[in-house]
Amino acid sequence: MAFWSSTSVFTSKVPRKILFMFTLSLSVTYLFYSLMSCYNSLQFPLQETYVYQGRLVTEEATFVTLREKLYSASQGFTEFSEAERTTVHSTVKDHAEAEQRTVEWIRTQASPTRSAAARRTTAQEREHQEFSTTDSELSVNCTMDYGEKKLPQAIIIGVKKGGTRALLEALRVHPDVRAVGNEPHFFDRNYEKGLDWYRDLMPSTLEGQITMEKTPSYFVTNHAPKRIHSMARDIKLIIVVRNPVTRAISDYTQTLSKKPEIPTFEVLAFKNRTLGLIDASWSALRIGIYALHLESWMQYFPLSQMHFVSGERLIVDPAGEMAKVQDFLGLKRIVTDKHFYFNKTKGFPCLKKPEDSSTPRCLGKSKGRTHPKIDPDVIRRLHKFYKPFNMMFYQMTGQNFEWELEEDSESRSSQD
Repeated sequence: MAFWSSTSVFTSKVPRKILFMFTLSLSVTYLFYSLMSCYNSLQFPLQETYVYQGRLVTEEATFVTLREKLYSASQGFTEFSEAERTTVHSTVKDHAEAEQRTVEWIRTQASPTRSAAARRTTAQEREHQEFSTTDSELSVNCTMDYGEKKLPQAIIIGVKKGGTRALLEALRVHPDVRAVGNEPHFFDRNYEKGLDWYRDLMPSTLEGQITMEKTPSYFVTNHAPKRIHSMARDIKLIIVVRNPVTRAISDYTQTLSKKPEIPTFEVLAFKNRTLGLIDASWSALRIGIYALHLESWMQYFPLSQMHFVSGERLIVDPAGEMAKVQDFLGLKRIVTDKHFYFNKTKGFPCLKKPEDSSTPRCLGKSKGRTHPKIDPDVIRRLHKFYKPFNMMFYQMTGQNFEWELEEDSESRSSQD
């Protein structure tokens, strides 16, 4: 009873508002020093920062934010009744308990025993929860800075002067295809450098994108099938083929542009022209024996993992050939006839210019060279030489490329 009477006298002499503010100040001061002592014991790694919505936020700043939230809860009080003071005291107590739980949580998250990898994982999870980027917000050109480098899932393995560059450039228009621009020559010239070296050449890809490369010499390299199979037995292989006679002349034309001093095509094509003995060891002619090279590949890969592109149809109907290639790769048919136009000067289709470019995307000066005039008798003998190999190739692939029709057309033209 004496206690209550003394309390009544004290409260009667001191205004209620001053008493409440004094009590509240003591509570806030106590919380402040408690938090500061906890903060000193946490030993946050101040050098480690996390990225939140484009801002660098240190763990120290995060703790300051928590303190600011606590102070903001104690602002804006004016006059209070006895019941309000009771509510405020209980609220402050609740804040203290909540703050203690928060401090314990932070201590757990920032414990020195946690590894750096675990801290990075937690930061990435929190970052993912705060913001995300949709696929529509990522352009194809930005892929270079994102994703990861992978070994190719598809390779254009041949053939030289068949139209492989034109095919690759058309495929690179597709947003789900990422390809190396230069020929890596990994499986024929650089295999000793290892798969890590090869992977590092590849562009970064996002989920759902295909990594590709092209090196036409793989098709005629004996050990390439085994090496590629050991890397990825389920890889998809693309082979662009054209009439072997036309391909050989194109091959010779390219070499002639670099070495004008080489003998004529007719001289190189025959061991003995009088007897009609063709020199099949000459690389320009040997590449065109497609059935011989395909036999090596079929020892390691089924036909279902190979797709053969007609170099002739790639010129006259690029959209049609691209539709088949996209189907084979499991891609949506995005590259269509609207992406091509026929360049009369070069004599083959070019890609229409992108919206951000002032010039169309056409193959360079090394493509579409004028072929030297070859003796019609030499061309006729070469067609005869290749015919049995072509028939065998048609049978192996299940496709008729109709190169004999070109031979008949050339024969009629020479008679006119």
